[in-house]
Amino acid sequence: MIVVLRADAGPAELDAVRAWVEARGLRTHVSRGERRTIVGCIGEDGRLDASALRALPGVEEVIPVLRPYTLAAKAFAAAPTTVPLAEGAAVGGPEVVVIAGPCAVEGRAMLLETADAVRAAGAVALRGGAFKPRTSPYAFPGLGREALALLAEARARTGLPIVTEVLDPRHAEEVAAVADVLQIGTRNMQNYALLAEVGRLGRPVLLKRGMAATLREFLLAAEYVLAHGNPEVILCERGIRTFETATRNTFDVAAIPVLKSETHLPVIVDPSHAAGRAEWVAPLAFAAVAAGADGLLVEVHPRPEEARSDGDQSLRPEAFATLMRRLEGFAAAAGRGLARPAPHRAEVAA
Repeated sequence: MIVVLRADAGPAELDAVRAWVEARGLRTHVSRGERRTIVGCIGEDGRLDASALRALPGVEEVIPVLRPYTLAAKAFAAAPTTVPLAEGAAVGGPEVVVIAGPCAVEGRAMLLETADAVRAAGAVALRGGAFKPRTSPYAFPGLGREALALLAEARARTGLPIVTEVLDPRHAEEVAAVADVLQIGTRNMQNYALLAEVGRLGRPVLLKRGMAATLREFLLAAEYVLAHGNPEVILCERGIRTFETATRNTFDVAAIPVLKSETHLPVIVDPSHAAGRAEWVAPLAFAAVAAGADGLLVEVHPRPEEARSDGDQSLRPEAFATLMRRLEGFAAAAGRGLARPAPHRAEVAA
């Protein structure tokens, strides 16, 4: 249930509403916008009498939540959620944000070369896997702790915030000590212990849609993170598994407007995993922005033929730079700009 306060309601009315709801065993969450304040009632709605709530001073409207997710529901927030990513850039803001880098951190030289290249092309954050979930137990699992140290070095060198995946609740605090954004991959979308842990840690979370998940299941996974105290969740559509085999996954472009109508959370797209082939990444990226995506997550590798993970779908730096130049026009057509990295301290000193 959601309680909407009148525009002239003051702190005393707000406190009274929260006290009334919490006295009946529910939790409250306050969302303030420019024009209205919303009190979300989290728990068993059956304990609340809507007519009694409407009678409280300062209450304008009481809205039942008919979705199985409450915190993620669009009606729950007074305004769309924006997740700060870097200085001057936020996912869900007016500008399209691009995060780029290798699927896996394979070594210092390749990571720093890639970080320099994606920053020069306009990416505002660096992605790179330290711990990799692999279908085969014999495939490259990532460099682990060594990669975390390299990612920290890349951030110091370029100023780009780091997005990297966490696989295990036992490693979450260690990864969070380095990462600016914690990625939950498609295989872990319904790893509820992990979702609860990253919710507790409070770092922004980039949650990828499960390879066979419905949008309802996707939003309920986000609800786990939100319910454990972390409001900064970024949803990532990365394609779903269907009967089609021409692409690695089937890019569900319709998911973007549907999610935008259902939730206040920002939505980005990973065109690399949807395509599976480097030459198809740009068209899917353009389609995503045209459909209303708030950002992109793109795989870039200086030498894809040598990549130990996902080389087929990784763009070379020059191809990524071309994508970024062309992306400006699609962002403009969608009524948005393209976020750019903030000046790094080395550039400012120069």
